[in-house]
Amino acid sequence: MLLLGKTQILVADHFADAGVYLRESGGRETVLLPQKQVPEGTREGDLLQVFLYKDSEDRPIATTLKPALELGGLALLKVKALSNIGAFLDWGLPKDLFLPFKETAGELKAGQEILVTLYLDKSGRLAASMRIDKLLQSDSPYEKDDKVKGTVYALSREIGAFVAVDDKYFGLIPRQELYENLKPGDTVDARVIRKRPDGKLNLSPRKKAYAQIDPDGKTILEHLQAAGGILGIGDKSDAAMIQTELSMSKNAFKRAAGHLLKAGKIKIFDDHLEIMEDSGENLFSKNS
Repeated sequence: MLLLGKTQILVADHFADAGVYLRESGGRETVLLPQKQVPEGTREGDLLQVFLYKDSEDRPIATTLKPALELGGLALLKVKALSNIGAFLDWGLPKDLFLPFKETAGELKAGQEILVTLYLDKSGRLAASMRIDKLLQSDSPYEKDDKVKGTVYALSREIGAFVAVDDKYFGLIPRQELYENLKPGDTVDARVIRKRPDGKLNLSPRKKAYAQIDPDGKTILEHLQAAGGILGIGDKSDAAMIQTELSMSKNAFKRAAGHLLKAGKIKIFDDHLEIMEDSGENLFSKNS
């Protein structure tokens, strides 16, 4: 049986003006390999490795080109164009791969890379889907505090950012750990903060609290400098404001600001921060 979406080795059955028709060994059903893709010197009975999909007229067709994605697999593909019914993705074949609107997860833009799988829709056409949860494994080798890298494939305001760790394992950055604006296709470096009983990973893009103090302190100083030395966020500021402006939690802000205060870099007030006048060229020294 000829399988759409799969690479197969087929037999050259007979030639025509349009190309060579291929079939399975022992089979009768044939599919066309266009003339321009027929390897030079091909004869009837030769074995050819091809990928099967449907052309612009919805007819099964073979190609010697290797697509970036096969049926049931996962791959990062670039969005070439958008329409009111979905998106069209570049997967290395002449006909772009269609991503139906109902299979998207978040707002998309042309040029964006997204992690998708390939499936057969109800009409027997190949299509892409960003709904890949069921394809991700939960048997990763990672444990608590391990560093990992992954691709964001979906976002939920209530839950957080869904991440395919190594583009293979299920990971989640819980909402309370999400202090930056992410979008599908973004690559993130993270730390495992919990390995669930089912093997799935909870992640944080931030370091442990003590290790995050210096990076957060530098962020605060950079914002102070950009604001002319006075920043409208202080000890009593709302957590949402701190997260929006500095991409950190209120606890992280208070730890970093307290560290800078002890180092003599800043003054802390209820509603703002100020750079100390004698900070000078040592603003971003290792002691900050």
